[in-house]
Amino acid sequence: MTATNAPIKLTRKDFTSGLAVRWCPGCGDFAILSQIQKTLPEIGVPRENTVFISGIGCSSRFPYYMNVYGIHSIHGRALTLATGLKVARPELMIWVVTGDGDALAIGGNHFLHALRRNIDINILLFNNRIYGLTKGQYSPTSEYGKRTKSSPDGSIEHPVNPIGVAIGAETSFIARTVDTFQKHLSMVLKRAAEHSGATLVEIAQNCRIFNEGAWSHLTNPDTRADNVLFLEHGKPMLFGKTMEKGIRLNGLTPEVVNVSDVGEENILVHDEKADEPTLAYLLSRMGPPDFPTPVGIFRCISKPVYDQSLMAQVKKAQEGSPPDLNALYRQSESWAVPARNVEGEKCPCCDYLNLPGADECEMCLISLIEEERPVAETRRLIEASLYDDTVAVLEPADAVSLPETATVATAVHTMRDKRIGSILVTDESGRLSGIFTERDVLARVVAEEIDPESHLIGELMTRDPETIEPENSLAQAFHRMMVSDLRYLPLVDGEGRPVSIVTSRDLIDFLSARIES
Repeated sequence: MTATNAPIKLTRKDFTSGLAVRWCPGCGDFAILSQIQKTLPEIGVPRENTVFISGIGCSSRFPYYMNVYGIHSIHGRALTLATGLKVARPELMIWVVTGDGDALAIGGNHFLHALRRNIDINILLFNNRIYGLTKGQYSPTSEYGKRTKSSPDGSIEHPVNPIGVAIGAETSFIARTVDTFQKHLSMVLKRAAEHSGATLVEIAQNCRIFNEGAWSHLTNPDTRADNVLFLEHGKPMLFGKTMEKGIRLNGLTPEVVNVSDVGEENILVHDEKADEPTLAYLLSRMGPPDFPTPVGIFRCISKPVYDQSLMAQVKKAQEGSPPDLNALYRQSESWAVPARNVEGEKCPCCDYLNLPGADECEMCLISLIEEERPVAETRRLIEASLYDDTVAVLEPADAVSLPETATVATAVHTMRDKRIGSILVTDESGRLSGIFTERDVLARVVAEEIDPESHLIGELMTRDPETIEPENSLAQAFHRMMVSDLRYLPLVDGEGRPVSIVTSRDLIDFLSARIES
């Protein structure tokens, strides 16, 4: 983290957005969110200098719940945005919230390179060993043989080890914690925030709905002591209810031993600051059924930070020679592109001059084959008419309107007598306030068994419908009706009074006439 700001007094409430948190009941994300909101005030970086960036997944809702700057980006690309933002604004403290699918599948490439570059960002990898948002498919970290909706016979893929990948990328800070280990999680978050360079914090997180109990060996109070190895720098690796067990190296192979049998002096001592990552890698390979699962800081070393090195290069280049854009344009190794002087094929639709022999227009993709020219020409004429002509060319029928105070029965009788499918409804000043169609008759009157004599159309109409004005183009009318799935589009004057009504039949008849002509 790069923090040039003096500590200021903040509280958890300052970092709570107030939006309703939308995760499944019992989701581990709740515990992580709560602890992050509690821990950030202790770090002391102002909210305006704190940014949370996420990709896609359950965990990626995180930015909405933090009262800081946030970006909800696209699948697997959160780290690309974080990289660019850190380079552009090095004073910001940036947290990337991602999941095992988002980071290690579609985002695996960006994950690897963000770590190896040692960009000063903090990566929180929520690992629930499943795709939760898409309802329970196996993920890159799912166990071999895992039965899911996408692997009904068991996954035949070996899982990715996030800690191992980070070690292979020579990451300068690597840690693991658990969603329910609240004090431990807070400690790890603080250490990550204090570190200068890329940090990876893998958080073992429970998915209550699609992968319940994936980390139960770490969270079950009856078995946790024998299954969790808390890493502490400079201290022997002991675990068990009374710290009676330890990790010893037998050559280059770790083994579990009883401390009383070998003596504490022979127990492996953790060194998170070792430049050589061998010890961290050995720890990353440990887990059930033969070993406890290590949690804590695997590695914390000092390395050149990418964004700092980049800015140093930029500053040095600026000091060495003032920028001269004119000179840059006129430097050596330039060449001239000769003008194209060949006679090509002119598109009948957009008039673009294509290269000789082209089968389709490079600009609008219309066919240039002789036999297909009539179709292309028809398309050109229709497109031109859509943009050049106004809705007036449709000669739509005059509006039939009733006041909001008219009964539903009156509206239905009017529609029947005039053989129309809609009634425009007006307010006291004669301006359009709604529309009542045959769909409303079926869906609201018949289906709900409403008495048409005792209800007014103002109660059942569609209020504030889409409208169009006489000077609008046909293309606008088409667009509004298609986007909103409309069969009737009221045409109003400048004061909002109904003039006529454009129907889907009007548009179909127009296109048919154009094609035939």
